[in-house]
Formats: sequence, structure tokens, C-alpha cells
Amino acid sequence: MAKSKYNRILLKLSGQSFCKAAGFGIDGTAIKSIAERILNICKLGPEVGVVVGGGNFLRGESFSEASGIPRNTADYMGMLATIINGCALQETLEKLGHPTRVLSAIEVPAICEEFIRRRALRHFEQGRIVILAGGTGNPFFTTDTCAALRASELDADLLIKATKVAGVYSDDPEKKPNAELFEKLSYGDVLKKNLRIMDHSAISLCRDNNIPIIVLNIFKKGNMTKAICGEKVGTLIC
Repeated sequence: MAKSKYNRILLKLSGQSFCKAAGFGIDGTAIKSIAERILNICKLGPEVGVVVGGGNFLRGESFSEASGIPRNTADYMGMLATIINGCALQETLEKLGHPTRVLSAIEVPAICEEFIRRRALRHFEQGRIVILAGGTGNPFFTTDTCAALRASELDADLLIKATKVAGVYSDDPEKKPNAELFEKLSYGDVLKKNLRIMDHSAISLCRDNNIPIIVLNIFKKGNMTKAICGEKVGTLIC
């Protein structure tokens, strides 16, 4: 059986992973499919952390622009959306038989634990999947930056950004079908080319802490397994 090349990985899931294409909220079939993919990589041996987004409910910046609600408040609303997703993923994973904990940067003690680095590491030691919700706990930071921050704090060997496209392209592949798919990029390439697959602050954090990033299509079966086993898939940023 294949074995993971990495000891600890951090998976960044967008909120759109939790619903049907172009949908809203949480779809039971979609979240179960995501949970099954996460369990498949757990079987290969690595400790797994998951940072969840909240875009299936609300994106702080765009919601602020559309509603007139101040960006600070809108961003906190988005952080609450990630906690909703985190709790839903936890329940789904545990129904499938794997112990899981949700740790949040925003304290909501009735449904999840406060994020404390040592507590998260202890959960890894106990074989639990650690779901990291509430973003960084601060407005004006995206969940991509949160993923890079948590990967750095928790000594992850790899950050996987799960998307709906095959990897990093030279342009938007939905608008420009001839856009080039990059197999490998340096952190500097991403910054210099202004490729918007992740925030520049997230790329810089991973560069400074030597954490490789793999951008892949989570909806293609087997992609995550290939990534953690060291096979070529998606785009490697290192």
C-alpha cells in the first residue's frame, strides 16, 4: 500500500467544497464526499489538519461592498461561517468513524475548542483530525493566510490548497481556455507573476518557513492521495 511522503499535512478547503457547484450553504452529499477524501489520506499515515473557508455562506470583503456593513464586522461574520462549516465537517468525519476536533480562533465554547497550538499538537498525537476554524481571528486576513499561518505554527510538511481547477494557470482557465497550467513554480515566481491563486502574504509565510504548497483539483478522485505520496499532480510551489 502507498505511504505518505509527509508526516503532517495541512489541507485548505474553500467553502465552495461544502455545496453544489455555484450553490449556497451545505450539501450533505458534497460534504460526505470531501470527508471521504480526507479519510483516504489519513489511511496513508500523515497527521491531518484542515483549514476551512466560509464562502459558501459569506465572503467578508464582497459582502461588505454589497451591503454597506463595515469590513471589520463583515469579516467576523465570515469567520463565523467557517465555524459552521468546521462543525459540519467534524460531525461528518466522526459519523464515518474518525475522531476529530474543531479548534477556533474565535471562542465559541458551546461547539468548539479555542485554538491553542499545544492543544492542536496533542490532538495530532492522539490521531485526531484537527479542523481549524475562525480564520486567524482577525479581520482583513483571508483563510489562505490563515492556512499558511497554521501550517507554520503547527510545523506542517505540506500545505495543500484544494480548488476546483487543476492547479495554477497563467490566467483564468474558465475565461481563457488556452491559459498555461504550471507544473512547478517558485514562491518568487508566484509573487513576480502576480498569480492570484493565494494571497501574497500566504505565499510569503510559506516561503519563509519552507513549506511547499500543492494546488490541485480536489474533485478529481485520487488527486490528494497522489500529492501526499509524492506523485506529480496539480502545481507544486516551493
